[in-house]
Amino acid sequence: MNSVHLDQFDRKLLALLQEDGRLTNSELAEQVNLSPSQCSRRRQRLEEMSVIRRYRAELDRERLGFGFVTIISVTLATHNPDNAHRFKTLVSRLPQVQEAHALTGEMDYFLKVVTLDLKGLSEFVNEELLPHDSVQNVKTAIVLETLKESSNLPIDIT
Repeated sequence: MNSVHLDQFDRKLLALLQEDGRLTNSELAEQVNLSPSQCSRRRQRLEEMSVIRRYRAELDRERLGFGFVTIISVTLATHNPDNAHRFKTLVSRLPQVQEAHALTGEMDYFLKVVTLDLKGLSEFVNEELLPHDSVQNVKTAIVLETLKESSNLPIDIT
């Protein structure tokens, strides 16, 4: 992993955009205490370096009816690169999967999955995960309450 050198202005710009990606260049420049042209060049540089990967809207999961969040641990049937690749391909095509992490320890993968309801969860597990030839075992835990949910990074702006 190659980390990039960021000065105080870059970090402040990133922190602001992380909170509100719709900020205009003029608004950013004012809050970062740079000229609009300097701010624009910095933003463009951060985009070109893929520090800023994309801009998107954050949707309200519950208002859109996705009432079920489930944490699923998956154990693979065999541990070889081909099987891991098949599982990664499966996960990448499933829109219900919000996060997927390869782990050390007892389980091989951790998935965060959203569905409309318990029936949707059952269909996801029984029709997508369990029948897949790369999967040996699946354990589910339904989230009762979300205490914190964020994709923001803890950028130091001091």
